[in-house]
Order: sequence, then C-alpha cells, then structure tokens
Amino acid sequence: MILSDQEILRSIEQGEIVIEPYDRTCLGTNSYDVHLSRHLATYRDRVLDARKHNEILHFEIPVEGYVLEPAINYLGATIEYTESHRHVPFLEGKSSVGRLGIDIHATAGKGDVGFCNHWTLEISVKQPVRVYEGMPIGQLIYFMVEGNILSPYNTKGSAKYTGKTHLPVESMMWRNQF
Repeated sequence: MILSDQEILRSIEQGEIVIEPYDRTCLGTNSYDVHLSRHLATYRDRVLDARKHNEILHFEIPVEGYVLEPAINYLGATIEYTESHRHVPFLEGKSSVGRLGIDIHATAGKGDVGFCNHWTLEISVKQPVRVYEGMPIGQLIYFMVEGNILSPYNTKGSAKYTGKTHLPVESMMWRNQF
C-alpha cells in the first residue's frame, strides 16, 4: 500500500519519516518531490571493476547549469536528507525529467527501512541535456511494511551506505565477497 499525502504528513509528524529541508509545496497526492543538489561525480577510470574500489571525481553544477552527455555514468545527490523508520521509500523519476531523456537510477530505486541519508542518483541521459542545482529530479513514494522490522538498514553491520554525506557515493560492490 502506498502512503497518501495525509499519511506522509502524519508519518512526518510522528518522526517515522524525516525530510530535511521540508517544503509543504513539494508534497504530492502520494509522493514527495526531491531536488538535484549541486554535487555531481563521475568515475575516474573508463573501465570499472566490480572487485575494486572505483574512485570518483566530484564537481559542482555551476549557476548556468551543466550539460550531461550520453555514455557517461553521472552520480548525483538529492538536496533532501531523508529518513524512513517504518516505511519502504522508493525513488522514482518525475515524468518531466523522463521526458527530457534523463534517467535518475539504473537499479537502485528502492530504499530500506532505516535508510537515513541523501539519495545518490545514478544519472544517465539519452542526448545532451543541461541540468541545474535545485531542479525537481525525482519523487519519493512510501510503502507500508507488514510485520516488524528485525534489522533496520542503519543498524546492519553489512550496510555499505550508512555514512551521512551530502555528496554522491560511489559503488561499494567491492566490499562484497564474491
């Protein structure tokens, strides 16, 4: 079951959902709009290796915007810091963003109960497109969870993305044993 605007507000009031900064005008019928921060990153190496720590280069979107190019894997971040303590957050792109040919995640649209951070976006484009800091980039949708949560994400020793940061975070696949 997806939370309605009324249930999202109730969950915020009860501390089950945290969104900072929060702006009531960003609350939709059953979602909350999030915005692109000024922070972007790309991988240093052209060939990535799933077994090694692939370093990224951070840079900022200038006031005049930044042109994203096809065939480059950009990592971005949301301005909003979020926490979800009872609901499963899903991040989806806004239709207006999709119609510009921008994808904001390749596979990581679902968060976990206990996720407490800014969202890292896996941005790709189909043709060159200029983006700006603060533009609406996605929407968070919250799903109810049936049953008790035994291990919230932020308490798991195996969780790889728990360090609070406003910067995009590179893949931590290299921490897995395979």
